This record gives sequence, C-alpha cells and structure tokens, in this order.
Amino acid sequence: MSYALVDCNCFYVSCERLFRPDLEKKPVVVFSNNDGCIIARSEEVKAMGIGMAIPFYQVREYVDRRDLYAFSSNYALYGDISARVMSVLEEMAPQVEVYSIDEAFLDLQGMEAIKDLTGYGHKIRQRIKQWVGIPVGVGIGPTKTLAKLANYAAKRYAATGGVVDLHRPDWCSRLLPQVPVVEVWGVGRRSAEKLKAENIHTAADLALSDPDVMVRRYSVVLARTILELRGVRCLTFDVEAEAKQQVLCSRTFSSRITQLQLMQEAIREYAVRAAEKLREEQRLTQHVSVYIRTNPNARFEQKYRNAASCPLPSPTNDSRVIMKEAIRLLNMIYKPNYRYMKAGVMLNDLQPEKSYQTDLFTENLHTEQSAQLMNVLDKVNQRYSGALKFAGQGREQSWAMQRNLLSPSYTTSWQAIRKVMA
Repeated sequence: MSYALVDCNCFYVSCERLFRPDLEKKPVVVFSNNDGCIIARSEEVKAMGIGMAIPFYQVREYVDRRDLYAFSSNYALYGDISARVMSVLEEMAPQVEVYSIDEAFLDLQGMEAIKDLTGYGHKIRQRIKQWVGIPVGVGIGPTKTLAKLANYAAKRYAATGGVVDLHRPDWCSRLLPQVPVVEVWGVGRRSAEKLKAENIHTAADLALSDPDVMVRRYSVVLARTILELRGVRCLTFDVEAEAKQQVLCSRTFSSRITQLQLMQEAIREYAVRAAEKLREEQRLTQHVSVYIRTNPNARFEQKYRNAASCPLPSPTNDSRVIMKEAIRLLNMIYKPNYRYMKAGVMLNDLQPEKSYQTDLFTENLHTEQSAQLMNVLDKVNQRYSGALKFAGQGREQSWAMQRNLLSPSYTTSWQAIRKVMA
C-alpha cells in the first residue's frame, strides 16, 4: 500500500499569478482579512527576509515602490482553483482525501501495476500544471506521515524535481536525519521543544524513540507518529470529510460599528452566510448563538463583550429563521455608546438533513416549501455571484471587510473574465 500527498506550492500566490503571468518570478504576498497581515508569500518574498504575519503597514513602502506586489484574500478564486485541482486528482487515483484547500492524500491501493512511482508523481505535477496552471509538490510513502515528509523534501530541495518517493530506503536514511522534529506531521511546537530537551532533534531521532514511553509522556498521537515514521500504517484514509459539529461566521469590521442598525445588518449577513454553509453541508441546526465585542487592546476605549444563544423549536437551515433568531439575540446583548470591532453568528446542535424526522408536537421549521425556496435562492446566487439578498442585509455595507487590494473574480464573474488580445 502507498500514499501520495499532493500539495500546491504557495497556493494563494499561485492562484493570483495564474491570471497575472507578468508576476511570475516577482515578489508577491497575500494579506489576511481586512488587509491585516501576510498569510502567503512567494519564494522571492522569503528571499527578501519578509516573514509571515507581518502587518501591512510594515511593508507598505515596498508595495508603494512596486518592489512588492500585494493582494487581498480572494477566497472565491482560491476555492474554485482548489476544486479544479481536486477534480484532476480524482481522475488519477482510486481514492482522494481532501486534507485542506491546497492539499490532498491519494490512496494508491490497487495501482500496483505502476512500478515507477516517481514517474507517476511527475505525471501528476505535469497534468495539474497543464490543466489548471498550479505548481504542486508530490510526496510518496508507505504511510501518510512519510508521504507528508516526502512532500516536505520535494518542495524544499529543487534537485528532486518536485517529487520524492520514500519507499526507497536510501532516501529515508538520508532525509529523516535532516528534517527538524518540528516539521514532522503530528508534532506541535510545544511538543517539539519538550522533545529537544530529551535530545530528540530530528525525524530520525523521533523514529528511534520508544512509542510505549512516548504515549505515557506525551500522547497516543505521538506514539502513532513514531510508528508511521517506521513504515507502520496507523492513520486511516478518510475519503468522506468529517461532518462539522459547528458552523461559525464572524468577521472583524473594516471600521468600528457604533450604530445598532449597522450591527443588525452585519448579523443578518453572517446569519445568512452561516445558513448557506449549512445547506452546502446538507445539515440542519437547532441552536443559534450571537456574540459581539469591542477591541480588547484599545487603551482609551470602553471595553465590552457579550454573547447570547437559544435553541430553536426544531432543526432548520432556512436563512429567514436563523436570521430572525440572530437579530432577537443581538437586541438582547447590544449596548449603545460602544465602538464594536467584531461580531459573529454560531450554529450548533447540527444534524444531517436527510435523516431528520418531524415531531408532531413541535413547530416544523424545515418544511418542503422552505427547502424549495432556499434551493432556488442558492442556485441563483451561485450562478449570478450573490445577486439575491434579504433587504435587512443592507446595500452599502460600510462595515464590510476591507479588501482594497482584491483581484478580480476571474472564474466566478462574467464581468471579470480575463480578456486576451490577439
């Protein structure tokens, strides 16, 4: 049995470069919500010594001089490109486990006819580059942890050509002593510091440690990691994503909110988005929570935070019901004369939509008419990029997330389709 881990290189940056080939080999960064701090960097930016999580104001001078090209997070674009990458991978392996927006494990069971796994990895890289346009690294190994380490080497060492197969004993014996223990999948930073105190500095050191001792000192997770490094499969392959236990939609406002009406607009927006997420997952909620807070670090402002929650009579994913309940909760906790920085809507007590059965003694909030209406709403908004909104969500949304450096919606808006001149 073998696993492959396919990981997109500098994914957010690669997505931005996909429609801006003029930025190839140039320093590019992507900022977090409200253009706060750097969350993605190109290799050229790393070479400049600019680290992750650096605030925008510290690199503004580089951006103004065009020594650095900066973008706001364009999650619609990144999500669409990710779906295209995963679609290609599903054609190349029997089973695919989507690990994150830019990573996926491939289960190579049943593909024993492929004798040259390194060549297979290069075929994956070539196809994704040709069909989608995104560069990827491919790590292959007998366990998921070793596949992850192989991917680390594939992206770190240019001589590998972007593909490493750790089925080769010589590669394992050479690589593991070079990998810091903190880079091993399943080892957190705190655990890494403790391991270093025990003279365990590399992946090779960890592989030689006693799993029975480590399970007592640390956790069963670390013991499994040790066995995985030795080639013993302990981690299962999960094709189906684990069902969410909670849906949260929250944002930091681009400017402070001081009016109840604006806060109500924001809460309605978050409630509607949370309900959309529920429907995407084919789930229902029976518990709604709302929270608001000011800036806890503001030295000269009054501080206030509060939350409220309430169960619903029956499960639902109807935006109207969730929005109405969220506004009721907001009105309970909102206080005037504060400068609010952040708010959110949280949905708990989730259950599958398909297995839900009505109760004769309670109000049914998930009716056939409700489901049909929400289905039409979602289809229109998917096709026309959020064209339909509830009146209470507001039109201007001056409080909305700041994204002054946002790239066009190349793949989700007809108006933003890239024009190529002959």
